[in-house]
Amino acid sequence: MTTTITAAQIPTSFGHELRACRRCRLVKTYDQFRDTGCENCPFFKMHEDSDIVADCTTGTFNGIIALMDPSRSWAAKWLRFGKFVPGCYTLDVSETLSDEMQSICHDNDVRYIPPKQA
Repeated sequence: MTTTITAAQIPTSFGHELRACRRCRLVKTYDQFRDTGCENCPFFKMHEDSDIVADCTTGTFNGIIALMDPSRSWAAKWLRFGKFVPGCYTLDVSETLSDEMQSICHDNDVRYIPPKQA
């Protein structure tokens, strides 16, 4: 018996249009978030409203890592991506989720860890 792993979309471009989810740090283009939302954070319903894409994602991030099997990757565990879908992730985001989006996380029993502030 084989297990099928659902993966996030891979960014179609690696230019200035890349955005990272402020909660899970998944990296895709703005258009990809607008069209399909975030595979790790479906409760944000980004695909239903482009304003939510702007609220939940940021273009300000550092580094990218591609993860094929987060559950078995030591890097994914170290970065706390072990339970996320395979895809491209940023190493660091500097912007926090708005209070409204943090409330949505809380309402859905989803943990949100704000980025460390320097």
